[in-house]
Amino acid sequence: MSEPLSNLPEFSVTEISGALKRMVEENFALVRVRGEISGLKFHSSGHVYFDLKDDKSVLNAVIWRPSVPRLAIRPESGMDVVVTGRLSTYAGSSRYQIIVDQVELAGLGALMALLEERRKKLTDEGLFDASRKKKLPFLPEVIGVVTSPTGAVIRDIMHRLNARFPRRVLLWPVAVQGEKAAAEIAAAITGFNNMGEKFPTPDLLIVARGGGSVEDLMAFNDEAVVRAVAASRIPVISAVGHETDTTLIDFAADMRAPTPTAAAELAVPVRAELLSQTLDFQRRMLACFTRGVEQRRRHLLQLARVLPRADQLFAAPRQRFDIAGDKLGKALLANVQKHRGRFHKADVLLRRKVLDNRIALGQERVGALAARAQRARDSRIAEARKHLDGLARLLSGVSYRSVLERGFALVRGDDGKVRRRAAALKSGENVSLSFADGEAQAVVGGTPRPPAAKPKKSPTDQGNLF
Repeated sequence: MSEPLSNLPEFSVTEISGALKRMVEENFALVRVRGEISGLKFHSSGHVYFDLKDDKSVLNAVIWRPSVPRLAIRPESGMDVVVTGRLSTYAGSSRYQIIVDQVELAGLGALMALLEERRKKLTDEGLFDASRKKKLPFLPEVIGVVTSPTGAVIRDIMHRLNARFPRRVLLWPVAVQGEKAAAEIAAAITGFNNMGEKFPTPDLLIVARGGGSVEDLMAFNDEAVVRAVAASRIPVISAVGHETDTTLIDFAADMRAPTPTAAAELAVPVRAELLSQTLDFQRRMLACFTRGVEQRRRHLLQLARVLPRADQLFAAPRQRFDIAGDKLGKALLANVQKHRGRFHKADVLLRRKVLDNRIALGQERVGALAARAQRARDSRIAEARKHLDGLARLLSGVSYRSVLERGFALVRGDDGKVRRRAAALKSGENVSLSFADGEAQAVVGGTPRPPAAKPKKSPTDQGNLF
């Protein structure tokens, strides 16, 4: 076994990686590489990572975040491009890569193929259908313009609007080329459709920019911009480039203008022409009205000539009216008499019926009252009898006659007054003695009579006590 060669220098992994890095960067400090983009990834850090490949090899590529806004076109998967940058190595995974500063399409044919493929895709989705096109307002109050605030486009639009028919214009400033252009244009169109209360919602939108190369106009071929135009509730006029330039938003917009100046002409009519046309319409309307009135007047006069006179026209109806008036008075009188007779009969029947009803009700009520009176009388008599019996018993208990029943007599003088004391009696005075079974007469202090044959006493004869 041979001994290892001790005269070979020994390197660490980092040293070897650094040496390779310097060698690659020194020899490939600026290169242009053509290939197809695959594995495209926009990282949250802002860097862009992808692979460039052809039919045999793959080269890693990265675009650092500061370089992304300066790109002429936005990278997309499957795009055939030429990238400009420098080669470098990444020691962490022992690989080499290209640091991209600029991305260009690999030829006009590739760009056209890409746009054609995108156009077919959006057409199949119905974004370019004519049925989706909205009618432009005849005279919009507010016009929204999406373009660069520093270019000549906005000045041309304002100049043409002021010359034709001045309107209120709201400008949404955007970049019209570069990496940020597509996103800003789409956001502006969406923003105009969602205007709050602070600004009025435009009645019409104009998306415009000046002419340029196909690469310069790529922002207006972006899928997000096309979808924003198609989804706009506000009618949109596309005015991108010159008359020969065509972008995808031209198919999605409601109207295409060859230039920004032409867009302003499509947006509003000429004020002087509109005024002249209005005055012409007014003159024509007055002439038509006057002519129509004159024709109807002549026609009315012709009809008046053939019509009969008023006295002839109304003679027969007037006579019929007089006859009907005479008949009406008699008919009314006969009708009144007829209804009076019917009313009298109905009154008699009604009175008889009411009287019978009242008699029946009175008899029924009298019977009820008589029964109630009989019951009340019997009740009152019974109560009076009971009361009388009670008084009789009371009177019997306190009456002097009960005393007489026990053998006493009531003495009255000639004057009829009761003599309660012997001293009240006078000798020879005639007195009346009342007994329980009758009264007797006597003389006070008189000579006693001889006894005689006792006659047959009557039930009331008491004899003479003196």
